Amino acid sequence: MFSKSCEYGLRAIIYIAQQTEQNNKVSLTTISEAIDSPQAFTAKILQQLTKNNVVTSIKGPYGGFVIENDKMKTVTLSEVVKILDGDSIYTGCGLGLSQCNEANPCPLHFKFIAIREQLKEMLENTSLEMLVTDMSTQNFCLKR
Repeated sequence: MFSKSCEYGLRAIIYIAQQTEQNNKVSLTTISEAIDSPQAFTAKILQQLTKNNVVTSIKGPYGGFVIENDKMKTVTLSEVVKILDGDSIYTGCGLGLSQCNEANPCPLHFKFIAIREQLKEMLENTSLEMLVTDMSTQNFCLKR
């Protein structure tokens, strides 16, 4: 459903949020190792998230990536997906067909509409803070 960059981006932002909650700044190397992502690819993703003011990059020997407290409360997974993948996940065909629509539906079209709506609702209603809170009470993984 998500592109590879979006998958890595979601994993990275969740990891950074978790580390920020513990008052840690995390380096690119640490992030890419923690989420099992190629470092150069992770750098490009983090560059996009920094440019869109989702994460903050602090330069220098004691630097790293963090998420500001107000962003933890307000940034939703939907925003991250939109930055990295656009909104095609909410409008695109479940089979990836370019001509799929109400008048010319693919075999999954009408079933996929409900799934897209549920996904959209979940992504729009899940903040980074909510995920970090869930992670502190349960055991989750961010690697394959």
